[in-house]
Amino acid sequence: QVQLVESGGGLVQPGGSLRLSCAASGNIFSNDFMGWYRQRAGEQRDLVAHIDSVGRTNYADSVTGRFTISRDFAKNTIDLQMNNLEPEDTAVYYCNVRRDTTTHFEYYWGQGTQVTVSS
Repeated sequence: QVQLVESGGGLVQPGGSLRLSCAASGNIFSNDFMGWYRQRAGEQRDLVAHIDSVGRTNYADSVTGRFTISRDFAKNTIDLQMNNLEPEDTAVYYCNVRRDTTTHFEYYWGQGTQVTVSS
């Protein structure tokens, strides 16, 4: 099993910054993807960014150039540095582990942390 604990959400004004952190524990494999998803009220959960086992990253178009994901492989943690935040970034942010097996993907989720961008 995998346990994920997020921290760092909160209220910030437009143009401000926040840093989210996620600590993973349990049975983490070195080739697991780790990432962040977000879910706005009434909408589906969407990928924000993920990072693979060799540090390659992928971002949603809406956050490219503003958000940066990083991973500490020794500590099994990931961070999401969010700059120039916009009201549209308001959402619950979820830490995620994606495990690729030979037949399917396995997904593990944190409990979520609220990010609110408002003046």
